[in-house]
Amino acid sequence: MIEIKNVSKSYVKGKKSVDDLNLEIKNGEIFGFLGPNGAGKTTTIRMITGILNIDEGDILIDGKSIKKEPLEAKKNFGFVPDSPDMFLKLKGIEYLMFMADVYDIPQDKRKDKIEELTKKFEIYNDLNNQIQSYSHGMRQKIVICGALLAEPKNWILDEPMTGLDPKSSYDLKEMMRQHAKSGKTVFFSTHILEVAEKLCDRVGIINKGKLVFVGTFDEMKQKFKENASLEDLFLEITEKQ
Repeated sequence: MIEIKNVSKSYVKGKKSVDDLNLEIKNGEIFGFLGPNGAGKTTTIRMITGILNIDEGDILIDGKSIKKEPLEAKKNFGFVPDSPDMFLKLKGIEYLMFMADVYDIPQDKRKDKIEELTKKFEIYNDLNNQIQSYSHGMRQKIVICGALLAEPKNWILDEPMTGLDPKSSYDLKEMMRQHAKSGKTVFFSTHILEVAEKLCDRVGIINKGKLVFVGTFDEMKQKFKENASLEDLFLEITEKQ
C-alpha cells in the first residue's frame, strides 16, 4: 500500500508543482496516474521513491515513511523511471547483478530470476553486451527486469510501456494484472489512455499539481459524462482547470 498524505513540492518559491496531494493506492489494485505534461506526475513519483525531498506532508510505503525511514521504505518497492538511459557502461548482466546486490537477493535465487525475466523480455542473449549498445526498447526491458528482480510488493512504474514492442508490452500488462491479483500494488503513470482504461482498477488525474479526480472509470462517467471515452473525459476534466 502507498499512502500520500498532504504532500506538496515547489521548485520555484510561491508556485507548487504538487499541491497538497492526498492519495491512497490500495493492496490488490492497479492504479493509473494520469495528467497532462507538466501536471506533477513525475514529481510525485520521484517523491514517492525518495529521489526528491518532500516539502510538506509524508509518503508511506507499507507503513514506512519515505522521509523518516527511507531505507526501510525503499525495500518495499521496485521502480521503473521515465528514462532507461542509465548505467550505460555496464553490461546487462552487471546491471542486474548490481540490482540483486542492492536488494540482497541470494546467489542461487538471483540466477534463476534473472534468467526468467530476461527470457520473458527476450534480452537473455544480450546480457553480456553493454547497455549503451542496446536500443531504447531493450534498455527499457533491462530496467524493468532490474526493478522486478527482488519481487517487490509495490511496483512504481513511470511510463513503463514506452519503447516496448507489442509482445513485451502485453507481457508486462499481464504481469501487472497477476501482481495485483496476488494482493500486491501497481502504481503507474501513462499517457496512453486506452491502456489505462483497460488495465486500471482506479485512476487518479492530476492537473497543475492538484488531484482533480480519483476513482473508477465508471465513477468518472457518472460524475462527468455518460457514454464518453476516457479520452473525452480526460480532456473535459483537465481543460476545466
